[in-house]
Amino acid sequence: MPYSNQHLKRSLYPRIEPFAARHIDVGDGHEIYVEQSGNRRGYPIVFVHGGPGGGTASIQRQFFNPERFHIILFDQRGCGKSRPNASLTANTTWDLIADMERIRIDLGVKRWVLFGGSWGSTLSLLYAQSHPERVKAMILRGIFLMRQQELDWFYGHGTKMIFPEAWEKFVSVIPTNERSDIIGAYYRRLTSSNKAVQIEAAKHWSAWEGNSVTLVPSPTHHTQAEAMPFALAFARIEAHYFVNGGFLKSDNQILENCDKVAHIPTQIIQGRYDAICPPGSAWELSKTLDKAQLTLVPVAGHSAFEADIIHELVLATDTVDL
Repeated sequence: MPYSNQHLKRSLYPRIEPFAARHIDVGDGHEIYVEQSGNRRGYPIVFVHGGPGGGTASIQRQFFNPERFHIILFDQRGCGKSRPNASLTANTTWDLIADMERIRIDLGVKRWVLFGGSWGSTLSLLYAQSHPERVKAMILRGIFLMRQQELDWFYGHGTKMIFPEAWEKFVSVIPTNERSDIIGAYYRRLTSSNKAVQIEAAKHWSAWEGNSVTLVPSPTHHTQAEAMPFALAFARIEAHYFVNGGFLKSDNQILENCDKVAHIPTQIIQGRYDAICPPGSAWELSKTLDKAQLTLVPVAGHSAFEADIIHELVLATDTVDL
């Protein structure tokens, strides 16, 4: 029997359309795409997407009860429907946090629930540490704490031992003498003045993650990962953030500042066999937050759209105390 901590496994809510969607000019040449759906008078919940550079998709509205929540999705700088696409100018973690505050104020939201996975968990935690009074609760998945050890795992010694054939393809475009710093080698190509070089590197960078994001290989994820313009924005922005250590002040900044958010009720959903963001970081985070509840999902990888991860995320949104 598939894993479930409830007799009835939760699934995504039916498709809905936004009741409002527009771009907000946040300065620095960036216009951020923001959409609202669900109940205008419901409790605000904001979807903080991954990557960085991943963007949002309509299916992400379906994690939330549309009668209970005022659902807010936005595309971070340079990706999705935000403009300009794949831009690295004035694109840092602190710019994204300022954008979230701008969105909150612009929409008249006093407090909201943060729902973020992967890099979305990183940004949610950093936003909450900067503005704890604005966060009612957090629902986090596939924890990524933006530490060098996590980058070393995914772009070095760890994931390649699980997906050796995908790793071989990933490094095949990088000369042997550059492979001691894979992120740096890709960054140089992704910021090349030659667009064709950028595109080739972007496809390989995005395919590496697409090949390792689910527990069971998914051709759909592979195809979507390599599609343009998604792949170019995703690869360029990720590499930009990773070569700069996420623009954090210290490698362990998030855990060092957890006292600022220890009082916020936090549900952590983590796939046991997450090859991109393995469970160690989720475990450490749960031990640092007083009001954290960690759910290790036995048969799941990194993707938010694996059946048992969907179950836990929808259960978490349905039961979050408002």
